Amino acid sequence: MRVLGIETSCDETAVALVETNPWSTDILAQIVSSQIDLHRPYGGVVPEVATREHLRNLPLLVPQVLKDLNLTLDSIDAVAATEGPGLASSLLIGHSYARALAVALSKPMFGVNHLEGHLYSPFLANRRSVEFPFVGLIVSGGHTLLVHALGWDRYIKLGSTVDDAAGEAFDKVAKLLGLPYPGGPEIEKIALKGNPEAFGLPRSFPERDNLNFSFSGLKTAVRFFHEKSAQMRNDPEWINDLCASFQKAVIDVLVRKAVQAVAQARVERLAVSGGVMCNKTLRDELEFACYEAGIELILAEPSLCTDNAGMIAGVAAEKLAAGIEPRCGDDINPNLNLFSPEPHGDMARGLNAAIKLKNRQSKQLPEEGDVAPAGEVEVW
Repeated sequence: MRVLGIETSCDETAVALVETNPWSTDILAQIVSSQIDLHRPYGGVVPEVATREHLRNLPLLVPQVLKDLNLTLDSIDAVAATEGPGLASSLLIGHSYARALAVALSKPMFGVNHLEGHLYSPFLANRRSVEFPFVGLIVSGGHTLLVHALGWDRYIKLGSTVDDAAGEAFDKVAKLLGLPYPGGPEIEKIALKGNPEAFGLPRSFPERDNLNFSFSGLKTAVRFFHEKSAQMRNDPEWINDLCASFQKAVIDVLVRKAVQAVAQARVERLAVSGGVMCNKTLRDELEFACYEAGIELILAEPSLCTDNAGMIAGVAAEKLAAGIEPRCGDDINPNLNLFSPEPHGDMARGLNAAIKLKNRQSKQLPEEGDVAPAGEVEVW
């Protein structure tokens, strides 16, 4: 089964074609058109600029992906696009294009939650089907979120940021220090030359039972420290140490809470994605912490940590393979909630899909009673 995916939730225009097999879903081809150079002079994403670029690039990328594979539109079995959350004007371009394409081809259309795509991307990157349950950590410029994934469409929020996302904090601190956008890679590069223990910056919510995040206090502490140290701002070593200390503070909180979340959820797997996970120091610290705690860590490669269409197409392909009917809203939803009640089916649907997926992997027929009837699903 081949699914064409389109992702335009923010400032990347991405198109991918994926194919399912009994053991995994593979990316056949993917093109991601980044807009970073266009937004850098403004210090952040400009929605109007992003929308114009999506409108210009998307009609070129879809035929290019098919051309790279020597395929035609007739070879597509379904179409998927990000329905939300994201920038409204950007979402509208990809979602409208995908719906029109699905109608023209008489193919099913999937509206995919962008966050669900991130939860799935580590499995896609490692060429393995989703194995529920697991804890997912999403760390990006717009989200910092811990999720207990029980099955498709069955997610429990364990913790989230109460103010700034981790990536947003990186960008704001970088701007404060006069570094170019995006701030994450710039701070990471400078931090390599600094001492992460040079300055004692605050860590949020140290309580073991609190899995929420907060980075505004850390950002403010850096600002106050920067303002009171005007005489040191021209000292490269001081800047290196400040960046390293800030990065260390963010990483400590992310790693500690991720490990705590896995323990509280009583699962064995941690799947991690999001643009901030391109940070090598964070990846190394998380790998070490999970090794010590006996946790199976599933990491997406950097190219699949950032926004991409492979994760959107992959979610749709895996759901179709698990027997979940295609669902697409009439319109985009910039505030689409991953945890909202599913109006298109009962709570048994996600569990039933997980059972079907397991049967598909083992090539076994389901036993009578394997599939729980509606209203008889135990919620734990």
